[in-house]
Amino acid sequence: MKVAIVTGSTSDLPIVKECYSTLKRFGVEAEVKVLSAHRTPEELKAYVQEAVEKGVEVFIAAAGKAAHLPGVVASLTTLPVIGLPIPAKYLYGVDALLSIVQMPPGIPVATVGVGEARNAAILAVQILSLKYDNLREKLKEYREEMRRKILSAEVNLE
Repeated sequence: MKVAIVTGSTSDLPIVKECYSTLKRFGVEAEVKVLSAHRTPEELKAYVQEAVEKGVEVFIAAAGKAAHLPGVVASLTTLPVIGLPIPAKYLYGVDALLSIVQMPPGIPVATVGVGEARNAAILAVQILSLKYDNLREKLKEYREEMRRKILSAEVNLE
């Protein structure tokens, strides 16, 4: 099982790192590639085709501003693509979010919240868990861990 994380710029890597780390926590093999929909379109196309041939099952595409990367990746494969909007300096990622969710009919991109790299990874794990039972169990354990953490939180407003 494998997830390909594609991001349009090295400046996105601090956010993408959380996505990668979360996938690793679940034992999901992942790789990160910096390729731009606008500046390296031929290389992006070649990478998507190569990744599919190598067994990638889900793509996560992180992009800010115009954020065409997730849609372009989705246009190149029938595999699931998760869009991760990256916050930018002026519009705080709202521009990226709107760009990613406004896909034309027939080329969907699942989209998580702005900067929500962990949710992108969890969604990829959920998709993979349809095929890999061990991931379904790890997701249950993860949710139980979150539940215990909330229930054990102490509230002291003094």
